[in-house]
Amino acid sequence: MSRIGKKPVALLDGVTVTIEGQTVKAKGPKGELSVDLVDLVTVEMTEEGVQVTPVNDSKQARSAWGMSRTLVNNIVTGVKEGFSKKLVINGVGYRAQMQGTDLKLALGFSHDVIFKAPEGIKLEAPQATEVVISGIDKQAVGQVAANIREFRPPEPYKGKGIRYEDEYIFRKEGKKK
Repeated sequence: MSRIGKKPVALLDGVTVTIEGQTVKAKGPKGELSVDLVDLVTVEMTEEGVQVTPVNDSKQARSAWGMSRTLVNNIVTGVKEGFSKKLVINGVGYRAQMQGTDLKLALGFSHDVIFKAPEGIKLEAPQATEVVISGIDKQAVGQVAANIREFRPPEPYKGKGIRYEDEYIFRKEGKKK
């Protein structure tokens, strides 16, 4: 039994959820999101919130159960509060700054890297060594953060590069004489 799937998704204040077949739509103060669930689960409204249950007791249905509940929870949380990820830039001369709505990164290349924010994603550079990505879609926020990190991933000897705020970089010792 899925421990996550058993819990109903609580409806937050100001969020309305509508269910049309396998499509769940959430509308809140930050916007509107929808998710299409697989046919292996059923979704219904109860007085506690949105309840997701597997269609049968097969391994595939039980596997999709917890994931489907989490997808519904993510859209409900996203339209109410939103999601954000923070990236930290380490390295001499490495910096980030906003250029209109685009992010301009100096990462030790012969040129600056210009990253255009996709629709629904807000980029900020509160300091020269920090980048904050925010939006209502958790998957899109994580993907944009991964794309920015990919320009210069952290290296293990000096820790130079772009890393997540809570990421630990395993440091290696350099060559010895």
